[in-house]
Amino acid sequence: MSRLPIVWTVTAGAAFLAACQAPSGPAAAPGGAAALAANPCAAFAAAAPAGIQLKGEPVAGDSVRPPGATAGPLLAAHCRLTGQMAPRTGQDGKPYHIGFELRLPTQWNGRLLYQGGGGNDGVVRPAVGPQAAPGYALNRGFAVVTTDAGHQGPTADFGFDPQARLDNAYVAHGRVAQTAKDLVRGFYNRAADRSYFIGCSGGGRQGMMFTQRFPSMFDGVIAMAPAMRVSSGATIAAAWDTQALQAIAPAGADGKPVLSRALSPGDLGVLREGILQACDKDDGVVDGLVSHPAACRFDVKSLQCAGAKTAQCLSPDQVGALQKMFAGARNSAGQPLYFSWPWDPGIGHPANDWRMWRLGDSQTAAANSRHVFLMQDALQGYFVTPPDRSLSIYRFDFDRDPARMAAHSWIFDTAADARLDAFHARGGKLLIAHGLADGIFSPHESIDYYQRLQKARGEAATADFARLFLIPGMGHCQGGASTDSWDGLGALVDWVEKGQAPERILAKGTAVYPKRSRPLCPFPQHAHYNGSGDPEDAANFSCR
Repeated sequence: MSRLPIVWTVTAGAAFLAACQAPSGPAAAPGGAAALAANPCAAFAAAAPAGIQLKGEPVAGDSVRPPGATAGPLLAAHCRLTGQMAPRTGQDGKPYHIGFELRLPTQWNGRLLYQGGGGNDGVVRPAVGPQAAPGYALNRGFAVVTTDAGHQGPTADFGFDPQARLDNAYVAHGRVAQTAKDLVRGFYNRAADRSYFIGCSGGGRQGMMFTQRFPSMFDGVIAMAPAMRVSSGATIAAAWDTQALQAIAPAGADGKPVLSRALSPGDLGVLREGILQACDKDDGVVDGLVSHPAACRFDVKSLQCAGAKTAQCLSPDQVGALQKMFAGARNSAGQPLYFSWPWDPGIGHPANDWRMWRLGDSQTAAANSRHVFLMQDALQGYFVTPPDRSLSIYRFDFDRDPARMAAHSWIFDTAADARLDAFHARGGKLLIAHGLADGIFSPHESIDYYQRLQKARGEAATADFARLFLIPGMGHCQGGASTDSWDGLGALVDWVEKGQAPERILAKGTAVYPKRSRPLCPFPQHAHYNGSGDPEDAANFSCR
């Protein structure tokens, strides 16, 4: 990966004093030079600009991991700033503010990374840059910032306050990005040379939002599994899938359907093997991955039992439910409400999160699928206008209820702008990535967006600033039977700073295929085995 020269080391030096004394920066720190020398991180926080509450904590190098991490690398030495701004009382009577965390490495490489959130947000995640950047972006010298998106708590209750809806959609993100740039300038006494964004899921949506609403904010954006139509499409798909499974799930003791028993782990194993038998060889090698999904011709009906249900086949009801789910949500007139889904074998592997998203693993009627919990919470809280806590994903009306989601989708969803004129004009680079076994957002949605970009700008012009990478077997954001460890950040930096567009990105396996590597290829290319050499080595694959 490219690295700029180290330009500043955190000491009680002249650069920090100049930042504190500059007319446009914070005021001089209480305690003067002595306090500065003792703890420049805390001194900088104490001199925070008006309107920002800031706390500073120095973190020694190689002493701690990010909160919640029990393995992996220790963090490099840095200054950890935690901040709040824009405090207010909402229309719902609750207190709100925009919370953020900014980590400033002792050995800075001149770059800022905005780390996207996810879910309903509401929490400030450790600003270390864990996605598409093995080893943490912070440890590579990036200053990293995160935010709670303007509300506190991971549920969707903030949807009852109009300003919190706007903050969550885009307002808080614009403010935090600019504030982070200002604080970086004050701390290092120079502006960041380059600014980047990485996010997945809701964070991927935030990345797409930045390319559209704040197109000059970032030089490069990685949007993984972007939730571009979550409030007007993917949530509808969650209701569609839940109702399809509910129709075939056996009843629990209380008479309610047990979703997880509609398709057992063994049934998903049958599905996986069926997909592999039909499509594994299309990429030139039988390896447990379907790397050429465009060539896959799988019919789930081929797995239907000829007679009674056995462990080696699927019942007609199960086949029917899967056909309905993978074809995508529709209204009673047959009009599509969301996208279809690819038949990727990763959906049936126990290491993948597909089952937990769609069915959960509860053996009682108290469903614990992530679809039910996360999507229903958002559906009731802020995806409909006005919010409606009586709306149930189990009783969603596919003719009537989608219209109730339109009022919010125009400020939240990011699928409409498939030109990105301003982002393109300023020289921005966009890298979209999507796991083909994603259980919550269809890869076909990312493909559709990229194809609309190509139609609007032309294939060559699109490839000059935006590329799409599909990751076989990978679930939602990471994991599964896949090569899901890849240095997207390094590829993006080389693209922005050296003009080297990513023709292929090396990806490595983790839990399931720890000795495997593969090239990730820009759409519509796929990784194809050359016919000789170790099939576990990416060097023996070409992008076709």
